[in-house]
Amino acid sequence: MDKLLFVFGIIVLVVSCAPKETSHNFYSVQIETVFKDSVSLRAITFLDETTLAFAGSNGIYGSVDLGTHKVRTNIQTHDTLIPEFRAVAHTKTDFFMLSIANPALLYKTGTSGEMELVYREDGEGVFYDAMKFWNDREGIAIGDSMNGCLSILITRDGGNTWNKVPCSDLPQGIDGEGAFASSNTNIEIMGDSAWVATTESRIYFSPDKGKTWKIQTVPIVNTKPTEGIYSVDFYDTLLGVAIGGDYTNPNDPRNNKALTMDGGTSWKLIANGNPPGYKSCVQFVPNSGGEDIVALGFSGIMYSNNMGASWTSLSDEGFYTIRFLNDSIAYAAGKNRIAKLTFR
Repeated sequence: MDKLLFVFGIIVLVVSCAPKETSHNFYSVQIETVFKDSVSLRAITFLDETTLAFAGSNGIYGSVDLGTHKVRTNIQTHDTLIPEFRAVAHTKTDFFMLSIANPALLYKTGTSGEMELVYREDGEGVFYDAMKFWNDREGIAIGDSMNGCLSILITRDGGNTWNKVPCSDLPQGIDGEGAFASSNTNIEIMGDSAWVATTESRIYFSPDKGKTWKIQTVPIVNTKPTEGIYSVDFYDTLLGVAIGGDYTNPNDPRNNKALTMDGGTSWKLIANGNPPGYKSCVQFVPNSGGEDIVALGFSGIMYSNNMGASWTSLSDEGFYTIRFLNDSIAYAAGKNRIAKLTFR
């Protein structure tokens, strides 16, 4: 009996000493530029805890050493084409980058030290927006609608080959439906699930790594081609946030932010009529219990410590996309630069 009480006491002690996730209550952000060039950067990803990879306009791609902030860059061309990259992803062994417009060019890290073209798609209306991996073998890339359905590519062999999902396996599309290639955050993945956000304020949801799909509807404004969901993020399989609006009217805060607490089955507007207006990227802050959210765009950085119920402005400096390295340090990219953001 005493032994059981001792074990129970140890369990209680371990549980009580475990760090409790709660809001970090940030009040400021320090911004340090680590890379400057004549390039538009909308796609960044951490390869690991030491390296940030990126790709952008003018065929430029590269990496940032997070310890020294040493930057390595290269330029990818294809025959006479100079692609613009707005989507990147990675596995444990490879880095991927995907261009917008026609033709779509998808590259992966090659064994020869150069990027290798693993997928090309030609055709009127070809335009890819984002990509992400479930694991080291299975990944997804998404693009605008063609032939009546959203363009979705799937790989099951670590990115060596990619296959387009036929329209017969997808929900009925809406004419002109696509995604905004603004921050490489149209796709979120948790476990086997994937959420793909579109210009029509719909989310294509798959519970099984892209084998089956159904539609979730989000009450974000989508009456004009410049409106819709620009970014989606999930803290866990239930708690998610979506943001968008109209980039041509960035100060309008109506019907542009929504939260789900049931995995996307239902979505509810948050801070409706109050800032922020249009933002191109939204991300939960790690280890915050889902309370803390950062949203940014070309009009600045805003922060919520209560699941989006209210927001405060931390900076007027503009960026397109952000990723958190830990619960206080993030890296953001935008027009002509990448910066380290330290939240306090």
